Amino acid sequence: MANHDPGAFEAAARVVGFQGFGTYPRSGFMHIDLGPARRWGEPFPERPTPFATETPPARERLAESRTMRGGGTAGVATIGTAGVEVAEDILTETQGALEPLVPYLDGLRWAFIALALAGIGLAIYARLDDWKRGRR
Repeated sequence: MANHDPGAFEAAARVVGFQGFGTYPRSGFMHIDLGPARRWGEPFPERPTPFATETPPARERLAESRTMRGGGTAGVATIGTAGVEVAEDILTETQGALEPLVPYLDGLRWAFIALALAGIGLAIYARLDDWKRGRR
């Protein structure tokens, strides 16, 4: 418990259903169990300085980052471009009434390519901006 606030730790454990709490401050240990509601041991002494707030793991911050959003946009656009390629091949094979749509597919492919490049650009900009601000 040297790097955790025992009060906050106990409160979080109570929220998820733990009821038995034993404290051992000299060993820096807290026993928590699902048995009947009870408490034993000495309380942890008050600290002269408060504990720092806990930061979420890096993977959670990364999932919300602009870098991941830009990469996701690029990925979706790449899949869209591949879909256009497949659709164009199918339409070219069917010929006939669907043939007039083929030129529009080229434009759609370029739109997806532009979206992919924009996503890649956003990911690169976000990474450089985060690096410049000292976030990574």
